[in-house]
Amino acid sequence: METSIGKFNPATGTVPVLFTHEGVKHRRAVNACLDDHGNYDRAATRARVAEVALGVANKIAAGRLT
Repeated sequence: METSIGKFNPATGTVPVLFTHEGVKHRRAVNACLDDHGNYDRAATRARVAEVALGVANKIAAGRLT
């Protein structure tokens, strides 16, 4: 699974992500992580995107995302 994370959108609290797996490309917004001060936490968001990627990979394998 390859992921490409876009720029944090403070208005929506999300980052756009492009997931690419087995020739399938899937774009979706993922909720970003914030630190204790309400600032965008890039490392924690990367970890969250990795977790979401597992679900995306399962959906691709099941044929639910093509």
